[in-house]
Amino acid sequence: MNPLEHLPPRLLTRRQMLRQMGTGLGVIGFTGLLRDAGILVPSVVAASANPLAAKPPHFPARARHIIHIYLNGGPSQVDTFDPKPALAKWAGKTIPTGNLTTERPTGAALPSPFKFQPCGQSGIEVSEIFAKTAQHVDDICFIRSLRANTPNHEQSMRLMNCGDERLSRPSYGAWLTYGLGTENENLPGYVAMCPGLPVSDVSNWRSAFLPGIYQGTHINTKKANPEELIENIKNSRLSLTAQRRQLDLLAGFNAEHQRARGDDPQLEARIQSFELAYRMQLEATSAFDISKEPAHIRQMYGDTVQARQLLIARRLIERGVRVVQCYHGDVQPWDSHDLIEENHRKLAGEVDQGIAALLTDLKQRGLLQETLVICGGEFGRTPAVEIPAPGTPGKGKGRDHNHYGFTVWLAGGGVKGGHVHGATDEFGYRAVEKPVHVHDLHATMLHLLGFDHEKLTYRYAGRDFRLTDVSGEVITDIIA
Repeated sequence: MNPLEHLPPRLLTRRQMLRQMGTGLGVIGFTGLLRDAGILVPSVVAASANPLAAKPPHFPARARHIIHIYLNGGPSQVDTFDPKPALAKWAGKTIPTGNLTTERPTGAALPSPFKFQPCGQSGIEVSEIFAKTAQHVDDICFIRSLRANTPNHEQSMRLMNCGDERLSRPSYGAWLTYGLGTENENLPGYVAMCPGLPVSDVSNWRSAFLPGIYQGTHINTKKANPEELIENIKNSRLSLTAQRRQLDLLAGFNAEHQRARGDDPQLEARIQSFELAYRMQLEATSAFDISKEPAHIRQMYGDTVQARQLLIARRLIERGVRVVQCYHGDVQPWDSHDLIEENHRKLAGEVDQGIAALLTDLKQRGLLQETLVICGGEFGRTPAVEIPAPGTPGKGKGRDHNHYGFTVWLAGGGVKGGHVHGATDEFGYRAVEKPVHVHDLHATMLHLLGFDHEKLTYRYAGRDFRLTDVSGEVITDIIA
């Protein structure tokens, strides 16, 4: 029985009637024009029972999923994946090309305390602190010439995640779930895992002006129990059948509310979030429960928080989740303004085994070729030592932020393995060979998942917005 069938009909004002009739007729024709032009239509236009339903990309994709290993805080490129022997020659001396202006004052050249050695058949040099990851170097593409716009965490993290360092823009995960939907409607299309919250917190996985259903779902991995990872995942008072009846009643009231007021994106997002939460009860707890994995798989990943996140990430993409981000830790753990040797060795030790296990696991399951794995931070660090301000508790031998040139690596998902793209100068300060902006990285990510970044747009405030704003070039050299 329809719970609303006995309610009196709601009267429309003349203005409401004209608005709804006019926009309805216009949308019919406009939708066809957009689709003919190869432009995806917003969910409010393309009527779909579930906005997360799987949708085809613009052209055949190389990848279907993304796992982003986010080393938040800014790892040092010259201590991880971009060796610079010239720093040892100039140790304790002023770099002859001069120090670039960053956030804080810097001094003499600071050589890396870590040894680098060639690895794999490709012979690419990797730091000793990532010795296990280095075993997969022939599957990895290193972009050593990435650059951002500013040396500040908040702005650079927004740029890396959302394509704009200042304004509220949708995250790349939101863009991809808007464009592709998900392959499993019982799970979120986009998951962001972090033991705590990174700098700029939820703005890193925002949906902004895209419908709210595309926002990333944050999972606080400080908690290990699957039923605690997602709060209120189980209803202890109502059965699934009773909840379904409750949602159907609520849906009826919401539909009545919408009929009188026209389109309301916030209400639509709330309705869809209720439905997703209901469906997640069927599968989410199992997806996050790594105890279901064989003991040898858990041992392969290790027992750190980061290792657990990466194993969960594999379980999620295996179940059809589109984008999974794994932030290393609370706030900005890789922000090593002092004692770079102590800090970077500790942090790499927390994630190196898990990264190597993830690549092994994906490869042996046949998932690496369809999963784009990305690893890096929002910027790099200076090759010159940071000069602590008088009276600060800093202990020295650290590096400041460096957005002029840093390294991010990719694996699987259609990229060339055993390949290095671009280079920084001999000291690791500035990208000088084949420089890559973050917009170029985003354009390439979208391309690998089957999208022309100039056509994946959304109409908002009178403008067609896109992830790459008004720039960005696909990095064709790194595509296999």
